[in-house]
Amino acid sequence: MTAFSFACTGVRADRYAAGPTLVFRLRVTAADNARVHALALRCQIRIEPARRGYEPAEADGLADLFGERSRWGSTLQPVQFAQVSVMVPSFTGEIETDLVVPCTYDMDIAATRYLTALTDGEVPLLMLFSGTAFTGTGGFQVEPVPWDREAPFRMPVTAWREMVEQHFPGCGWIRLPRDTMDALLAYRSRHALPSWEATVQALLDKDGADRPAHDPLRALTATTGRTDP
Repeated sequence: MTAFSFACTGVRADRYAAGPTLVFRLRVTAADNARVHALALRCQIRIEPARRGYEPAEADGLADLFGERSRWGSTLQPVQFAQVSVMVPSFTGEIETDLVVPCTYDMDIAATRYLTALTDGEVPLLMLFSGTAFTGTGGFQVEPVPWDREAPFRMPVTAWREMVEQHFPGCGWIRLPRDTMDALLAYRSRHALPSWEATVQALLDKDGADRPAHDPLRALTATTGRTDP
C-alpha cells in the first residue's frame, strides 16, 4: 500500500464565501514518489483544548464548557470542530490543495463557544484523515487511506476572528425557539421599537429596574400568554 502523510501549512478566511468559511492549506505526500490518480479524502478536525494555556478572562468564558478551572484536568476534552471531504487531483509524490471548511457562529455549538472565548494566541487543532486513493503507474489500483493518518496544526485565533468579522461585523447572533421569537416580535411591535437591538435593550433595562432576579424573556412570554420554550 502507498504510505501517505499529511501536513497543514496555513489557514485563511475566505472573504468571498457566502457564509463563514476557513480555507486550510493541506500538503499531501505519497511515499517513494508514488503516482496518485486521485485521492478521495475525508478529514475530521477537532480542537485539543488541553494543548494551550488560558488567561483568566478566557477561563471565565470557558466555564460553561469545562467547568471550574480546578476541574480542567478531567474536563478539558477534545471538541469536534468540523468534518469535511475533499477530492485531491492527480499528483506524483507531493501536492498542496485547499481544504474548505464551512463554519458557524451559532453559540449553541461547543466549538464556536470555545473559539469565541479566546482572546489571542493559537487554537490547537488535530486533523484526522481517511479515504480512498487511486494509485498506480500502469492502470490503477484502489487503496484505503489508513485511519491513523493525522496532522496537528495551531490555527491563529486571528484567523477565526477575521472570518467572523467579515460576515458579522461588530455583531453576533443567537438562536431562539419560534415561540420566543414570536413573543419578541410582539413586544417590539407593541412598543414601536425601531430595531432588535432596541428591543433587547428595552427588556434588559426593564429587567434591571423591576425584576433583577428574573429572566426578561420569562416576563415577556407571560404577557403574551405563551409558554416558556
